[in-house]
Amino acid sequence: MTAPAAGLGRRLLALTSLRPLRRRDFALIWIAALVSNIGSWLQTIAVGVLVTELTGQARWTGLVAAAAFVPVGVLSPVGGAIADRVNRRRLLLGTTIGETLFAALLAVLVGTGHATPLGVTAIVLAGGCMTALGLPAYQAILPDLVDRDDLLGANSLSMAQYNLGRVVGPVLAGVVLVAGSYTWAFALNAGSYGAVMVALLLVRLQPPAASDDAPPALWARIAAGARGAWTEPGCRAAILTIAVIALLLSPFIALIPAVTVKLFAGGEGATSLLIGAQGVGAVAGALSVASLARRHGRRRVLVVNLLVLPFLLAAYALAPTLAVAVVVLVAVGAAYVGVLSGLGTVVQLRAPAVLRARILSLYMVALGTVYPLGAVVQGALGDRFGLRVVTLGGAAVFLAVAVAAGLVRPDLVAAFEDPPGSHDDAPAGYVPLEDVV
Repeated sequence: MTAPAAGLGRRLLALTSLRPLRRRDFALIWIAALVSNIGSWLQTIAVGVLVTELTGQARWTGLVAAAAFVPVGVLSPVGGAIADRVNRRRLLLGTTIGETLFAALLAVLVGTGHATPLGVTAIVLAGGCMTALGLPAYQAILPDLVDRDDLLGANSLSMAQYNLGRVVGPVLAGVVLVAGSYTWAFALNAGSYGAVMVALLLVRLQPPAASDDAPPALWARIAAGARGAWTEPGCRAAILTIAVIALLLSPFIALIPAVTVKLFAGGEGATSLLIGAQGVGAVAGALSVASLARRHGRRRVLVVNLLVLPFLLAAYALAPTLAVAVVVLVAVGAAYVGVLSGLGTVVQLRAPAVLRARILSLYMVALGTVYPLGAVVQGALGDRFGLRVVTLGGAAVFLAVAVAAGLVRPDLVAAFEDPPGSHDDAPAGYVPLEDVV
C-alpha cells in the first residue's frame, strides 16, 4: 500500500462513527430503523397538517404531538423492565406489529372519510404506547450488534439516522401530500415497519442476561433510581434542566405545522421544508459536537449551547419570511442537538453504574412528559396571544432562569463537569436521548 493510500485508510478508520456499519447485524438494524424513521416523520408531518386543517387551532397541533410523546415518558420504565426479562426480538416484533396496525388504521379512517381530530389523536396515542414499550428493548440490543469499542460510534450513527429521517421524511411528506393524499402518507408509514420486522428476523441477538438474585419489585427499583438521581448533583441538574427546556423551548418542534399555516400561509410543502431545515442542522450538530467538546471542553460547549439556543429561537419567532425561518431553524437544530447530547452525556458519566439505566429512564420521563405538556400549553397560548409571542416568551423565560441559576447557584453549572477520572468520550453504552422529540 502506498503512503497516501495508507494515510487515507487511517483517516477513514478514524471515523469511528462509521465503523459499526461493517457489522452485518448492526447495518441491517440501522438501515431498517432509518426506513421506519422516515415513515414515522412522514406520518408526523401529515398528522400535524391534517389536524390543523380540520380544526384551524394550534392547540390541536400541540395535542396530537403530545399524544405521540406522552407514552414515552410514562411507559419507558415499564418497557425497560420487560426488556430485561423477555426475549427482546419477540418484544420488538410485537410492538412493531402494533405500530403497523395503528398506522394502517389511521390510513383506513382518513381514506373512508371518518377521521376526526379526537380519533386521530387517539390512534397516535396508541401507536406511541407501542413505541414506548419497544424503545428500551431497541436500546438494549445495541451491545449485541457491535463490539464494545464501537458502541460510541454506533450511538453516533443512531443520532445521525434519526436526524436523517427528520430531513428525508418531511421532504417525502411534501411530495406525498401534494401529489397523493393523507391516506397514502399513513399507508407508507405502515409499510415502512416491514423493514424493521425483516431486519429483526435476520439478525442474531443474545437473550437477556440472567440475574443470580431475585430483583425487588418494579416500583422499588424505580424509586431507588429516583433517589440516586436526586443524590448525584450532575444527574439532578441535568434532569431538572431538560425538564425546563422541554417546557419552555422544545414545543417549537410540535408547533412547526401551526407556524407554517398561521404565520407563513404555507401548506404541506412549507411544513416539510421547516422541519427538514431543523433536521439538517441537527445532523450537522450531531457530527460536530464531539470534536468541539474535545477542543473546548464538554461543559463549556454545553453551557454555550444552553445560552445560544434561546436567542436562536427568538430569531426564529421573529423571522419575517419562510426563507429566513428555514435558515434560522438550521442553527436551532444544531444547538438543540448539542444541548440534548450534552445533558445526556452528563447523566451517563455521573450516574452510578448500578443505577445508570434507571436514572436514564427518569431523564427520558422528564423529557417525554414535560415536552408534550409544554406543546399543549404553548399551542393554547399561541391561539390566544399569537405563536410569535409565545415562542419569544418561552425563550426569554428560559434565558432568565438559566442566567439566574448560574449566578445564584454556580454549583449547578459546576455539576455538569465530568467526574474525576472520566475521559472525554461518552462511556460505553451511551444512548442518544434526542430520538424522543
